[in-house]
Amino acid sequence: MFTTLLIDDEPIALGRLKRLLTQFDDLIEVVDEALNGLEGIQKIETLRPNLLFLDIEMPQMTGFEMLSRLSYMPMVVFVTAYDQYAIKAFEENSIDYLLKPVEKERLAKTMDKLRNLRPEQEQTLSQESLRQLIGSMVPKKEMHSISVKSGDKILFVPLSDISFFQAEDKYVLLNTVDNKQYLMNYTITSLEEKLPSNFVRVSRSTIVNSTKIREMERYFTGKYMIVMLDQKQTKIESGSTYQENVKRLMEF
Repeated sequence: MFTTLLIDDEPIALGRLKRLLTQFDDLIEVVDEALNGLEGIQKIETLRPNLLFLDIEMPQMTGFEMLSRLSYMPMVVFVTAYDQYAIKAFEENSIDYLLKPVEKERLAKTMDKLRNLRPEQEQTLSQESLRQLIGSMVPKKEMHSISVKSGDKILFVPLSDISFFQAEDKYVLLNTVDNKQYLMNYTITSLEEKLPSNFVRVSRSTIVNSTKIREMERYFTGKYMIVMLDQKQTKIESGSTYQENVKRLMEF
C-alpha cells in the first residue's frame, strides 16, 4: 500500500485522477491533495507520503521547483504534457509519467510498475536519480563567483578558480586550483542545484569542475580515478551510483 499525495493546480484534472485511483485501492491510499507547489511542500513534509502524482506546469512554482525544496523525497509519478525528450528523462529517473488527460488503461500500467518494484528500487527512485533529474530540468541562474567567509571578510571566489567541492561532516570545503580551502555552510546537494553544468557531482561527497580535470583512469567496478589540475594534482574516486554523471564528463 502506497500512501499517496496528488498535486495539480487544475481541480478537474485532480478530481479525474482521484476517481481513477479508486479502482486501485488495494495499492493506493490517497491521503490528501494539493492545488499548488507551496501547499504541496507543506503537506509532503507533514504527511510524509510514499508517493506523489505530480503535475509539472503549475503557476508560481513548477513541480520541479517544488521538488527541489523538499527535505523529504517521496517517489514520483509525473503528470505532464512535456515533449518526448523530457519524457525520456522521466522514464529513466522516476516511477513513471502520465500524459494529460490521464487514461485508465495507461494508469493501470503505472500500477503494475508499482506492484513490481523491489525495495532497493524504491530507495533509488525516491532519492538521487530524481534529484539529478530536477537539476537537469530546473534552469540554473548564471553565476560567476561564489561567496565564502574568511575571518571578518567575505571573499568572492571566481568559479574558474575552483577545482572541486568536498563534503566533510556537516560542512563543505571549497578547493581552489592553487589549493586554498574555504569552509562553506552549503550542503553538497544545494551546491549541485545552484552551480552551472560544468560542475558535476561524481560521488556522494564530491562535485568537480570539469574544466579543471587533468585525466581520468578507469578504477574498478565501474569507478574512475579523477586527477585534477590543481597544484597537488588531487585524486578523486568516483562513486558507483554516479556513473552517468562521470560519462557526462567525457562528453564535455
